[in-house]
Amino acid sequence: MKISGNIITLNEEKNIAACIESMQTVCDEIIVVDSGSTDNTIEIAKSLGATVVKQPYLGDGIQKNVALNHTQNTWVLSLDADERLTPEMTQAIQQLDLESTSIEGYSFRRQNMIGNRWIKHCGWYPDRCIRLYNTDKTRFADVKQHASVQTKNVKNIDADIIHYSFKNIGELFAKPGRNFSGRAAKIMYAKGKRANCFSPFTHGLNAFIRKYIFQRGFMGGVDGMTVALSAAVNSYLKYAKLLEYQRDPSVTKQDDFKNIW
Repeated sequence: MKISGNIITLNEEKNIAACIESMQTVCDEIIVVDSGSTDNTIEIAKSLGATVVKQPYLGDGIQKNVALNHTQNTWVLSLDADERLTPEMTQAIQQLDLESTSIEGYSFRRQNMIGNRWIKHCGWYPDRCIRLYNTDKTRFADVKQHASVQTKNVKNIDADIIHYSFKNIGELFAKPGRNFSGRAAKIMYAKGKRANCFSPFTHGLNAFIRKYIFQRGFMGGVDGMTVALSAAVNSYLKYAKLLEYQRDPSVTKQDDFKNIW
């Protein structure tokens, strides 16, 4: 059974070629939904035979579903640009009987990386996610963040994809401060959620304990400690920024709450 590939992109010229080439081992077409790249992402994708659809960013799940208006096949494989199929995953997909199965989605394990280091603790592995799914039966939830394929009729595949999450430790700490925490704080504020003076500390501490103790980050050495600390910083900043919105109208006026994405 033929499979369509689905990738959403924004300035992914360093990742897109390897991602497409990985997917072409199992897909007969690739749809790239680009949200306004200013680098060579689109040119590279087209040179590798992908169909590029231009779409301003709508949020995670909504954006991933845009491709379904352009795919030719019922089964769709969705990867992020910084993800790759391993040879073992390619082989596992090729052995599936998608024509006759009653399964609606297949769950993959993810190897999340910092540089070339595979982080096996802190909840970063196996980090299962549904990435191959029957679009006649299901699709990603139409939500703006943390979207997942909406089905319970799932089969786990015992093979991995690789996720090059962060290039280095600096990027691990920079992204929460620059993007994740600010966006999350704006969403919470827009929804009417409120913080108090203890919220940044308590949520940051809870995030660290969860990652380092309960998700066994202590078994990951320096990288385990680093991931736990980054989770704490992200959580701390999220609630500190929410509290700032409440306390300082001048800061609130600086941000466009109608354009979170």
